[in-house]
Amino acid sequence: MTVLILGGTGEARALAERLQSGGTEFVSSLAGRVRNPRLPVGEVRVGGFGGADGLAKFLRDHRIRAVVDATHPFAAGISANAAAACAATGVPLLRLARPGWHGTAGSGAWTWVDGHDEAATAAATGRRIFLSTGRQTLDRFVGPLARHATLVRVVEPLDIEIPERWTVLHARGPYTLDGERDLMRDHGIDTLVTKDSGGSYTRAKLDAAAELGVRVIVVRRPVAPTGTDTVGSVTAAAEWSQRR
Repeated sequence: MTVLILGGTGEARALAERLQSGGTEFVSSLAGRVRNPRLPVGEVRVGGFGGADGLAKFLRDHRIRAVVDATHPFAAGISANAAAACAATGVPLLRLARPGWHGTAGSGAWTWVDGHDEAATAAATGRRIFLSTGRQTLDRFVGPLARHATLVRVVEPLDIEIPERWTVLHARGPYTLDGERDLMRDHGIDTLVTKDSGGSYTRAKLDAAAELGVRVIVVRRPVAPTGTDTVGSVTAAAEWSQRR
């Protein structure tokens, strides 16, 4: 019987390495939204399941004995589907979520908002905006920031029409403090908009913003499904998986 890792994050890849080295049978699943994703070790499937019912069928058909939801903290849809599918099948579920940035150094000075619409409204009081929220929610910013000089950083090409004053930068992390500092200086950024992704992978932009006096707007994480146990470390997730 196999452990299913719902992945796409650095934590998911690290967990796959730990399980492989420990001899635990597992399969990783990626959503398939990135054309050239960083693949974990071991067996990998790419693509959706067809909602909670489709995932429940996959769990039964493949004799999955435990699920680790190691998706991005903002992947609320798959997390909800995982909770529903595991409840329906009786398969144990663990959420592996990197700690957020709330409570870290400097976070008290940031503007915290509950969603991307609120973030767009708050950002509209700035002059030159750096949007680092991913491409899937950019449509929420187009109207409020249509006349603002806005830098957008994404991994994949955009599938929406953007305002004339926007600049698109294609880049993939991790990012360095020096690089983030230079980027904000070069574009004259006064407002940074990001999500509470947590971890160190993209933390440098926040440190650069603090150095440069750039205002920071952070979208809070969606609420996790109720009843799901959560850990913040790969080690804890690996130990849990090996005990199932």
